[in-house]
Amino acid sequence: MTETSLPSRLIGYARVSTYGQALDAQIGQLHAAGCAVVYQEKVSGARADRRELIRLLRQVQASDVVVVTRIDRLARSTFDLFAIVKTIADSSASFRSLAEPWADTGTSTGRLMLAVLAGLADVERDLIRTRTAEGRSLAKARGQHMGRPPALTPQQQAEARQRRIDGATLKELARSYNVGLATISRLTRATA
Repeated sequence: MTETSLPSRLIGYARVSTYGQALDAQIGQLHAAGCAVVYQEKVSGARADRRELIRLLRQVQASDVVVVTRIDRLARSTFDLFAIVKTIADSSASFRSLAEPWADTGTSTGRLMLAVLAGLADVERDLIRTRTAEGRSLAKARGQHMGRPPALTPQQQAEARQRRIDGATLKELARSYNVGLATISRLTRATA
């Protein structure tokens, strides 16, 4: 039997966001659709460390079909959905949503939709990048400091510089201000 003629194995994935919700309806639908195995978890779709999804993606094989009841059970954003479906497709497997017939990568329409998703994910990524850059520019224009706050107050910085001039070692200064050697080194190098 060649790899292309292997029978399709239907693998389900069911997810709810909170422990107050039940997986029963999804599991029932996935079993009714022919899924012998259903990976299930109660975790937010926004989390990247969904253990059962990661297990499923590691175990999916060529000709398998990963099935969900709705695409929002798999992903919370276009970018996330595209990344997961691409991982499935890269394994020579297919993806199918029971509620969205267009989301079936085993069909030409589904493959077209995957291409459209790739474009939408790219646009989404660019929009996020643009909004982040705009926000950063506005914050700088308002005089807000970007990045981590300084480890030492301006008074402590002045005091540390003076103590260094008076002969204190970097190690002594770092220990007395409870900061790393690199922090003191950068501070005293700036004044040298």
